[in-house]
Amino acid sequence: MKRLVPILLALIALVPGPARSETAPDVLVRQNTDEIIARIKANKDAYAKDHKKLYAMVDELVLPHFDFRAMAKLVLAQSWREANEDQRARFVVEFRDLLVRTYSTALLKYNKEEIIHLPYKGPIDDKTAVVKTEVKQAAGGPNIPLEYNFYLKDAAWKVYDVKIDGVSLVTNYRSTYAERIRNRGLDALIASLAEDNRAGKVDKPIAPLSGAASKGAK
Repeated sequence: MKRLVPILLALIALVPGPARSETAPDVLVRQNTDEIIARIKANKDAYAKDHKKLYAMVDELVLPHFDFRAMAKLVLAQSWREANEDQRARFVVEFRDLLVRTYSTALLKYNKEEIIHLPYKGPIDDKTAVVKTEVKQAAGGPNIPLEYNFYLKDAAWKVYDVKIDGVSLVTNYRSTYAERIRNRGLDALIASLAEDNRAGKVDKPIAPLSGAASKGAK
């Protein structure tokens, strides 16, 4: 569960800011991290009692900065190209809901972790950028590196992947879902995700990161 917190912090750092391309991604991350963490601290007990309020907060403050369709396209890879538009739309909805619930729940594990903002080198080109930070763990141990991958869409910077210790969230899901699609097909995967969402199950997408977590006392 410790690994959920840094991943969640990677998500919560992106609360609403000016939706203008001239607002650099690192500024967007830096200016708004304190606001969202303050809300967690102030409302942690209320969120623990009512997860709907927690999900609503994440939906309002975090998700506008993520392009879930772009993430879904990268996750499904070849299967996305082979899917029809209805399948794509249904997968995006279920994948988004899964991430919201999983990482919203991780908020309740927040324990004074601190985000360190590393020097920003600027956009890679006119459409992509990478922002690097680290999570200083409250319990000690090596800092956990986080990397946000942005691209410019409709004059706003959007996240399409997050890396933790160099391991991509998108790649993590891609390997897991590719096997399930090979065994049962895309429709079966979508149906399974929908069933899990209805049941309120929380995913464990960080399992493949356990090897990276074993480096030091993370």
